[in-house]
Amino acid sequence: MKIEILQKIIKKKSSKKRFALLKNLSNGKSELFELENQLSDDFKAHKKNIENYYNLKKNGVINGTKIFIQNYTKPIEVIIVGAVHIAQYLVEFSKNFNLKITIIDPREYFIKKQKFENIKIINEWPEKILKQIQSDNRTALIVLTHDPKIDDPALQFALKNKFFYVGALGSKKTHETRCQRLKKSGYTDKQINSIHGPIGLKLGGKSAPEIALSIIAQLVLETNKLNI
Repeated sequence: MKIEILQKIIKKKSSKKRFALLKNLSNGKSELFELENQLSDDFKAHKKNIENYYNLKKNGVINGTKIFIQNYTKPIEVIIVGAVHIAQYLVEFSKNFNLKITIIDPREYFIKKQKFENIKIINEWPEKILKQIQSDNRTALIVLTHDPKIDDPALQFALKNKFFYVGALGSKKTHETRCQRLKKSGYTDKQINSIHGPIGLKLGGKSAPEIALSIIAQLVLETNKLNI
């Protein structure tokens, strides 16, 4: 691969834009691909197949061709509020997925108690930190503290900024009370109903790892609905 292609890949990855690397195995030619870009003569005969693999985020040699495609997608940004035991399992389960996790908790005791490796942990109030984090429609929020003073500002920020996934830990009764608070704060039924609460798919589990697994499963389900 030419140095120019490698430099372009590095630049694209730093910009967090989605793209793909194409390689024509017949002649060794390579180029980067985005949906809005025109293909060169080395690839344009396979335009439909390339676009199909790109949209499906599939990697490998495209069927019936000698074109190799490697997709590069921006990681899903996952903000977890609450450095609790469940968060440890969320971090562990997330290792095999394209997720970038940040944990926020203003309670120093929880930050010190739990062990997190290679994860950004911020010991501060969410309402302060969330304003400083660059978020978009590939950002997810998971709140786990059960403390309205910590959870509610984070939920409000996520709803205002249209995070693609917002989940909150708690029982049905806890969630109903949470929804009432949000409604009193001026949030619409549509916004409130977009919150996954109680969080996670209904797997029937009660333990911390089971709850974490149900959350990750739901997050992956919602992530796969994205077409960005």
